[in-house]
Amino acid sequence: MSNPSVTITRDAVIDREARHVLQLYRRTPVVFVRGQGVRYVDIDGRSYLDLLSGIGVASMGHAHPVLGDAIADQARTLVHTSNLYFHTLQGDVAERLTALSGLDRVFFCNSGTEAVEAALKFARRYWSSRGETRRTRFVALERGFHGRTFGALSVTAEPHYREPFGPLVPGVSWVPANDVGALDAAVSDRTAAVIVEPIQGEGGVRPLTPAFASALNDVASRTGTLLIADEIQSGLGRTGEAFFSHTIGLRPALVTVGKALGGGVAIGATLVAERIASTIAMGDHGTTYGGNLLACRAARVFLEHLTAPGGLQDNVREVAPVIEAGLQGLARRHPLVAEVRGRGLIWGLELAGEAAPVVSAALARGLVVGATARTVIRLLPPLVITPDEIREGLALLDEALSEVERAETSGHAGGDVSVGH
Repeated sequence: MSNPSVTITRDAVIDREARHVLQLYRRTPVVFVRGQGVRYVDIDGRSYLDLLSGIGVASMGHAHPVLGDAIADQARTLVHTSNLYFHTLQGDVAERLTALSGLDRVFFCNSGTEAVEAALKFARRYWSSRGETRRTRFVALERGFHGRTFGALSVTAEPHYREPFGPLVPGVSWVPANDVGALDAAVSDRTAAVIVEPIQGEGGVRPLTPAFASALNDVASRTGTLLIADEIQSGLGRTGEAFFSHTIGLRPALVTVGKALGGGVAIGATLVAERIASTIAMGDHGTTYGGNLLACRAARVFLEHLTAPGGLQDNVREVAPVIEAGLQGLARRHPLVAEVRGRGLIWGLELAGEAAPVVSAALARGLVVGATARTVIRLLPPLVITPDEIREGLALLDEALSEVERAETSGHAGGDVSVGH
């Protein structure tokens, strides 16, 4: 048992991990110990403004009092029963999710990746139940990312994620996002489903166009192919709407969510149309932890705050023009910024160079941002962020961009940070 009177240093934490934790992450050498709102505090007492929210997870910010009280109360009451029994919260959260999505049923799990895994299985089960056992193939998008388990990894595009772990699930084809001709050519009478992110997150924050959404709807209607929308990063208020699928007119039969849903507590869900749900039999899939009371209690708090008047979704709509205008201003001032992409509170700055040095320069100023797709700065602030906090963060990002531009001019740019999941 550790002695609470012993001071733990940053170096001690890092050294212990180096000796005992499987080294899968290129961690930045910062140890966060607490948070409040949109700010972290590290082990040395330094404050940081958070424009990444744990890669889109801390949707209500850090240490939200209502969420904290609910989690504490549930932990004192009952955390887990298994799915062998009923409890009072799964139906409540499922009802809210079906109302938001327009779909009919919910499968609860523990992460977005697990939600994708379930969606792929449910798509295969749908066709198997209809006796069409040859419809097993999937179509996915180039630059797409759906997770790291075998099924989710199999529909993730980038070879560096997949190649060390092959052979994966066979029968996957990739098409460029927003390429209608390539989509039409890829879908056949053997395609079980097409899986897309309405906004590609790890691929560099790239929204699908309404025209491509319409083409996806058309191909699904024409061929019967199922549409899976991976809204793990873009959904649940991140764009100012419950789902970005609705914004672009996409009509998926299955939707996967995670990240924001628990406000920091691990939970994922697969939302399923009734025509698919009716083909799934008891025992076809399952989970020990999925939909436990603690996770569902957190999800209920989040969903209550998401849709309440003046709540999270309304706040995103209010602050979205502030962050968009600020980012466009950065693009005008900085030659390093090649393009600004995004919606609501999910944004990517495509750089004319590596993103890692900018992330490092921002962190040195007390600003947390992310890097993805090698050349993209990714911003996923908590949904509670205020206009003043956005302006504060963009001012720090402005300084970081200037520093990197000066360094590149003098030939001294550097930096090494973890990118992606």
